[in-house]
Amino acid sequence: MSSLRLYKKEKLCSATAINTLFSRDADNFTHAAYPIRAFWRVSAGRRSDAPVQFLISVPKKRLRHAVDRVLMRRRIREAYRLQRQSYPMPDGVRVDVVFVFVASGLQPYARISKSMARILEAISTHDYAKAD
Repeated sequence: MSSLRLYKKEKLCSATAINTLFSRDADNFTHAAYPIRAFWRVSAGRRSDAPVQFLISVPKKRLRHAVDRVLMRRRIREAYRLQRQSYPMPDGVRVDVVFVFVASGLQPYARISKSMARILEAISTHDYAKAD
């Protein structure tokens, strides 16, 4: 069994990559599975060897209290950490992903987990040959 640990190289930290993901560009893809929405794009010139780099966003507009935002961020990260091995990326494809929380209240982990599974399936089964 491979490690379920999340490494620093899997975190999306580049400001330009984040801005590119949130821009209205034809190269960006999206998939919504309530209560999470994902934006992703194929990253061509990335230095990291991780197949997926991710970022989690829980807007203050949706959850006003910082404790609630941190709780939802942890639930989303845990769902991603446990399920990412089940949906591998095609060889040679590097993807940047942003998971955005879109519900207006706290959500149970079971709902987050189901939503994450649908999103990861959509990302891993996307036809990247047409995207190039």
